[in-house]
Amino acid sequence: MVSWTTMVMGYAKCGYLDAARRLFNVMPEKDVVPWNAMISAYVQAGRGKEALSLFHEMQAMKVEPDEVTMVSCLSACAQLGALDVGIWIHYYIEKHDLFLNVVLGTALVDMYAKCGNITKALQVFHEIPGRNALTYTTIIGGLALHGDAQDALSYFLEMIDVGLTPDEVTFLGVLSACCHGGLVEEGRKIFSQMSSKFNIPPKIKHYCCMVDLLGRAGHLKEAVELLESMPMEADAVVWGAIFFACRIHKNIELGERAAMKLLDLDPDDSGIYVLLANMYVEANMWDKAGEVRKMMRERGVDKTPGCSSIEVNGNLYEFIVRDKSHSQSNQIYKCLIQLSKQMELVECVTGVPHPKDEFLFASEVNN
Repeated sequence: MVSWTTMVMGYAKCGYLDAARRLFNVMPEKDVVPWNAMISAYVQAGRGKEALSLFHEMQAMKVEPDEVTMVSCLSACAQLGALDVGIWIHYYIEKHDLFLNVVLGTALVDMYAKCGNITKALQVFHEIPGRNALTYTTIIGGLALHGDAQDALSYFLEMIDVGLTPDEVTFLGVLSACCHGGLVEEGRKIFSQMSSKFNIPPKIKHYCCMVDLLGRAGHLKEAVELLESMPMEADAVVWGAIFFACRIHKNIELGERAAMKLLDLDPDDSGIYVLLANMYVEANMWDKAGEVRKMMRERGVDKTPGCSSIEVNGNLYEFIVRDKSHSQSNQIYKCLIQLSKQMELVECVTGVPHPKDEFLFASEVNN
């Protein structure tokens, strides 16, 4: 069995997940180890839905999961926002008296935070014995995700006070918190301390957070100066932060520059054209908006259908733009039209309303 499991893990690590799964399926005997290997492989590949599906198969085969299984499944729940499944796993952990060590506890904190229950994430955080730097990094990132900037900053300072050393992921979390909370001075200080105090050179994601923070706060000149001082080439995420800041603060000239940079990086990205056209519409520059749409047609750029998912009562529902395959699609579209009209009434919709066949809310449901 060891050699079979080693081969499954080898295929998975090389990115051959389908081959790993075929080999897994024909294994003559399987204990918890190969199940864990395959579930973990799906999670690491960002295929959380398949990981949880395999976990359900594991239960049906009466294979007893262990701590490793729980950690992988909690990570899958975090990827999918599958809170109900995550709660069930937490219940299983408690029912079977699995020890809440720092690894399992941190996975629970991550799951609750990413699934929207930051209160429960904080509760579990304080129950974990021997919290380490990863545990603090996880709760800081979770608080940042929920916009709790001051709390994220407090846990960052507490982490340092108890003698734990932050890493680049920790700094990414706390800078993100500063960005969402508009804490410009705190963000500047922390960004400076990365290299001066902790000897961690900022990477492009840290620069992006700072550019975003400065841009959102209206410090567009400083944001551009920081971008131009970067030791690496600015990517689409950094220029995207500049572009969105320009939309917020109505800086059309800089917004055009950012959009052109984005199109240089990816001329086939339909989203950039749409956002640029919307910026012109918001500024009542209708001719410019028309030119952008004409450019899209001439270059043969089509809008990429969007997809999102949500968990309701333990079932995962996927929504795909303009899809009408669901048996209740007529009722779904009628509801969406009503919602759109209500949003327009309270002035929550900007730009030009989409006609009925261009709603970005159309849905497909997979149980």
